[in-house]
Parts: sequence; C-alpha cells; structure tokens
Amino acid sequence: MLTQDALDKLLACLDPNRESAGQKYVQIRGGLVKFFEWRGCSFSQDHADETINRVARKLNQGEELRDVYTYVYGVARMLILEIQKESAKQRAAFAQLPTHAVTEELVDTEPRAECLKRCLASLPPPSRDLIMRYYQGDKRTKIENRRRLAEALDVSLDILRIRAFRLREKLASCIDDCLMPDKKRMK
Repeated sequence: MLTQDALDKLLACLDPNRESAGQKYVQIRGGLVKFFEWRGCSFSQDHADETINRVARKLNQGEELRDVYTYVYGVARMLILEIQKESAKQRAAFAQLPTHAVTEELVDTEPRAECLKRCLASLPPPSRDLIMRYYQGDKRTKIENRRRLAEALDVSLDILRIRAFRLREKLASCIDDCLMPDKKRMK
C-alpha cells in the first residue's frame, strides 16, 4: 500500500512543482500501462500501479535515484519476470479447477451470445479463464468458487473482484462494438 509520505517523495523526485509532478506521474503511469499491454500482460493497470508503488517505497526508504524514469522502467522489467513466473503458477492452478463451457445452443441462437463468444476468444487465456470461472456456479457455489479462485491465484477477494470488474468492462465494450459496429465508426 502506498503511503502519503511515499507518494509525496515520489512527486518531489519527479518535479519540485507539485502540479508538474502530478502531470509527470500521470504520463509515467500511462507509459507503464502501455509497457505492460505491449508485453501481453493482463491487468496492465494493476502492474503499472505496483511498479509506481515499489519505486515510491524505495524513495521513502531513502534510496537516491539519479534518473527516476530509467529506474521506473527497470522495476517494470523486473515485474515482468515476476508476472511470467506467476503466470506459470496460475496456469497450473487453472488446470486443477473445474472447467466451464458456454453452451453451443445459446451461442448459435443469440447475436449477443455470438459476440460474447468472439470477445471471450479475443481475451488472453488467463483472463478468459478468470472471467469464466468467476461467474461459474449459483449462489453459495459461486461464492465458494470465487474464494478458491482467489486462493489459487494467491490474491485477495477484493483484487479478484477488481480484476473481474475490469474484464467485465472490457467485454461489455467489445460486445457493444460487435453488436453495433457502425457506432464505433461514428465516434
């Protein structure tokens, strides 16, 4: 968790002017999101935040940085290695969980379901598995499945909910674009 003191030190390191520092922070975070997206990482926003938090903690511990930007991307590259290791563990955990399949009858009969199928297929496999398993089951079973999924991924239920929310938003946008392709061109 990022403390106010650590954030203040990071901003001061970016620029003595608080407003300029805030703008640089936003630029760095945006660049990190793209950095993780370009490398095929799911949850790129989470990873960008984690990178910034790690840099801020180092600064708060008294670390002197000559070039904050270089250091930030060095931390991001190290995080990529951690993500790759974690991804291997997640794949193993997913392999042990029960699978859930979309019924072919539903997919073949409804345009929205066809779009859902396409949009799910466009997600990276770990994201697709996460969202499918997140909504698996009814009532108490669903709650238990989510608890087991969070344990298998070694994350809290809150983090799991945030990830599912972001994936659901991405899917909703994809489905809207699929159902109304002309809407996308009108923007």
